[in-house]
Amino acid sequence: MIESPISHVVSQLHDRVLTLSLNRPERKNALSLAMYSALAELILAADAESQVRVIVLTGTDEFFTSGNDLMDFMNEPQIHEKHPVVRFINALRHCGKPVVAVVRGHAVGIGTTMLLHCDLVYVADDARLQLPFVNLGLCPEYASSFLVPRVVGQQKAAELFLLGEPFSGAEAANIGLATKSVPANELNDFSRAKIQRLAQQPPAAVRRSKALLRAATKTAVEQSLQAEYAGFAEGLASEECKESVTAFFEKRAPDFSKF
Repeated sequence: MIESPISHVVSQLHDRVLTLSLNRPERKNALSLAMYSALAELILAADAESQVRVIVLTGTDEFFTSGNDLMDFMNEPQIHEKHPVVRFINALRHCGKPVVAVVRGHAVGIGTTMLLHCDLVYVADDARLQLPFVNLGLCPEYASSFLVPRVVGQQKAAELFLLGEPFSGAEAANIGLATKSVPANELNDFSRAKIQRLAQQPPAAVRRSKALLRAATKTAVEQSLQAEYAGFAEGLASEECKESVTAFFEKRAPDFSKF
């Protein structure tokens, strides 16, 4: 039995599908360091458990996740191999079993970039995705600076990152950041049917195929991650980021005119 160590991540194993649900609605499913640690542990456990064929990542109706818990993250800004965020990043990107994301509501920051490391992504048409790193005085993460241009093209990637504006689940599917978008009231049934089919596929063949599909980008993803870690750490220490975080908690627009 694979059980979550915390209530903010709910785990449920049914018919060889392990569903990991983000469940912190009072904070818009913002990811705390404890949630990152729990997700890393659960993904690693599922990858080693023969009873699990598919891992599903999902959230609540209104929020997949609003991204990092800013205060939690600012309290431990040093990025290293044992950092909870890095542990989650590595667990998901190295997972040998197929991972499916089912996205409703808002998917902000890592809520969007983690989708690049899932094998199938099903989103509600009206989901709201966003890559707001520059808005926060930061840079892209989770190898998104490499993977997003590869998927959507250089200029579209620049628009998504440099302007940091939200876009719909329907657009995410149109530009290749999601496998399929469907009306929100159809998402459960549609994704469940695809997940059940995936769980019934020959498991070793699925794992081999996943490994081959990702082999060509493995080195570039690693190089991108290392460069982003350095850039992200620099951003966290910057006055621009401090102004963004201060403005967020003071509920005002940030002022970058002095930079």
